Amino acid sequence: MKGNKKIVVVLPAFNAGKTLKKTYTEIPGDLVDEVILVDDKSSDNTAELAKKLGIKHIIQHDANKGYGGNQKTCYTTALQLGADIIIMLHPDYQYTPSLIPAMVAMIDSRHYDLVLGSRILGKGALKGGMPVYKYIANRLLTFFQNIMMGQKLSEYHTGYRAFTKEVLTSIDFGNNSDGFIFDNEILAQICCKSFPIGEISCPTHYDEEASSIKLRESVKYGWGVIRISVRYFLHRNGILKSKLFKS
Repeated sequence: MKGNKKIVVVLPAFNAGKTLKKTYTEIPGDLVDEVILVDDKSSDNTAELAKKLGIKHIIQHDANKGYGGNQKTCYTTALQLGADIIIMLHPDYQYTPSLIPAMVAMIDSRHYDLVLGSRILGKGALKGGMPVYKYIANRLLTFFQNIMMGQKLSEYHTGYRAFTKEVLTSIDFGNNSDGFIFDNEILAQICCKSFPIGEISCPTHYDEEASSIKLRESVKYGWGVIRISVRYFLHRNGILKSKLFKS
């Protein structure tokens, strides 16, 4: 434990055998107290490799629970371990672990309760290989969400996030979707609670080994983002209350 705060990194893993070692070895061990890997019934050697790497907390789902279902296990386990700061990092090496100290410092400054590793701040997204159609969709959806949700974020769709325990214990993430839209639901819930959100520019790395949702799932995700944004707008303006944002 560093500075009286326990820092836990969670790795929601699915078929991450080719990139897990590279991701894990770059996590700053002098800062992070615990690493949790949740294997969502991978068909490769993800869990076996995690054991060889010495990851202490490895949870293997008996059935594939989806990206959101994986995160639910990640956050619940981290809170059970007494985490004060929880960093969600994809083990596919799309995001660099070297930013963990900076993200922790931003939270430790007491200015932010959530820090997002933004691929859009700066010019790293396209240089890092983000497909053009995903970049355009990201920008359009973010523009719409900022209007509907009254925010000024550079993106809502990053999978690199650092939370305080107060954030995760104050929202009902357990009833969110088990799919990819979980990321947007939890962010909308945090916005609804008015927790301060910070962003840090994050270089990204796309290649054939990095996990990524396909075009059909991307379209489904996009419509889900629009629905959540509209629900948020109606809820915050007292027009139609939503269970997603219940206290």
